[in-house]
Amino acid sequence: MKFKWKTFWYSLILTFLFAIGGGIVTYLGMKDFEALTQPFLSPPAWLFPVVWSILFLLMSYSAAVVYDSGSTKMPKALFIYALQLTMNFWWCVLFFGFRLYLFAFIWLVLLWLAVLVMIVLFYRIDKKAGLLQIFYLLWLTFAAYLNLSIYLLNR
Repeated sequence: MKFKWKTFWYSLILTFLFAIGGGIVTYLGMKDFEALTQPFLSPPAWLFPVVWSILFLLMSYSAAVVYDSGSTKMPKALFIYALQLTMNFWWCVLFFGFRLYLFAFIWLVLLWLAVLVMIVLFYRIDKKAGLLQIFYLLWLTFAAYLNLSIYLLNR
């Protein structure tokens, strides 16, 4: 299958609209976040936008490949993709906007499960599209550690 740049750009725009929304909520809550006791292994603040940009780029690529596959499994896979993007945005709202750290952690576990399902569905359509999302799942695992630690250290 030939890579289609047009599909990739549409995917990139859609994905980064969610990213920008989450980024705005995160930015607005950053002052309160910085006042919290941070867990061991907390990375420097500059690393988060770098990692998330790479992850959203990989998500965009994988979603475009899945869309262009023409597979009968594509609609379900992209539905889960859209669901996890929405869940990702709402995690930002719960954590940075409402500061509901325990509920945000539970939400993050559900997001992790949605991403796992997405990986499986993507993999069944295109192996590379699925495998590229493992980085996202690993980052969410680390984010879950940070989220739970923040809840425990700041309650």
